Amino acid sequence: MKRIIALDFGTKRTGIAVTDELQIIASGLTTVHTKELISFLKEYFASEKVELVVIGEPKQMNNEVSESEVAIQGFIKKFTNAFPDMPMQRVDERFTSKMAFQTMIDSGLSKKKRKNKALVDEISATIILQSYLYSM
Repeated sequence: MKRIIALDFGTKRTGIAVTDELQIIASGLTTVHTKELISFLKEYFASEKVELVVIGEPKQMNNEVSESEVAIQGFIKKFTNAFPDMPMQRVDERFTSKMAFQTMIDSGLSKKKRKNKALVDEISATIILQSYLYSM
């Protein structure tokens, strides 16, 4: 089987998570500067077999899309141009940042480490991917 990759897209940083080859476990991979995301993905796709990219879909409590959706749509256009054959799926990402922060607290990370926004983004991507896996 091939891997599934998830992105917690942000205008500055994007958290990335990936499944194992059996698509059972979601694990944080890294966080990259968003301006370098397409380059990172080109390298990753060249070295790993990926069958799907899951991108978080930020929604408000009333189910309307959030302001950040405009930036995400711009990225999706670039992504589609760069990887026309790579399937993509959107997943509701409400509360993932809060869940990621709570996960950091529950795992005993120090306050200093919990301030690491890149780690929050990576954990958020992992939560997005795990959510997708549960829905399959």
